[in-house]
Amino acid sequence: MFDYDAELRQHNLRLRAAAAVGPHDRVLDIGCGGGQTTREAAEAAVNGSAVGVDISPRLLEQARARSAGLPNVAFEQADAQVHPFQRASFDVCISRFGTMFFADPVAAFSNIALALRPGARLVLLVWQDADRNEWSTVVRQALSAPAKAGPNAFSLADPTATEKILTAAGFTGIGFTDVREPVYYGPDTAAAYHAILELQQPTGVLAALDPATADEARARLRAAVAARETADGVFFDSRAWLITARRDDA
Repeated sequence: MFDYDAELRQHNLRLRAAAAVGPHDRVLDIGCGGGQTTREAAEAAVNGSAVGVDISPRLLEQARARSAGLPNVAFEQADAQVHPFQRASFDVCISRFGTMFFADPVAAFSNIALALRPGARLVLLVWQDADRNEWSTVVRQALSAPAKAGPNAFSLADPTATEKILTAAGFTGIGFTDVREPVYYGPDTAAAYHAILELQQPTGVLAALDPATADEARARLRAAVAARETADGVFFDSRAWLITARRDDA
């Protein structure tokens, strides 16, 4: 199974540093997945708490299992776009690539803002444009995969558009920091190749090709992965935005 925490370990360090969770903070983690970011927030908020929300019951089950023994962490299956959060109940909201798929981002961030106390901090990691992320362009080109329509991993890539969304949702002091860190796909070519194929299965890209064309696509993908193998594993270049903001005091 693909290990997202290993893939994003360098990004995670940047998010933790920017979030600077304090010992009394109440933290909301949007799109918490397997719970690493929520768990680390809870460990920092020794006299506070951390709540992780995600729409995936399978990932939340993993999160709960991995967080056993932490008394100040909780996980909820919820769609952050519409979930009735208790108002003004959090001091910090974090998200590691968990906010890009909102159907209505202004409504979603407005709902999140209601959960934050006035002056609370928002700290997000989102991907920059697809063409600045090697992990996306290389795989898409190798498999001849079409770009996805609708909300996707790059929907918050434009700082101007994203700042307008957050401003409309009630956030101020919005800042963007360029983050360029490698993403890790496995210890060697074979592991990384199979991990990428696993990630592609839900899209059905290869299944839609005839057998000969699919074999050619797999060969291109394996060659692209092999070209990026190092002594420390397989890495792809990536670019992200670290976004910081505050809940409007008004």
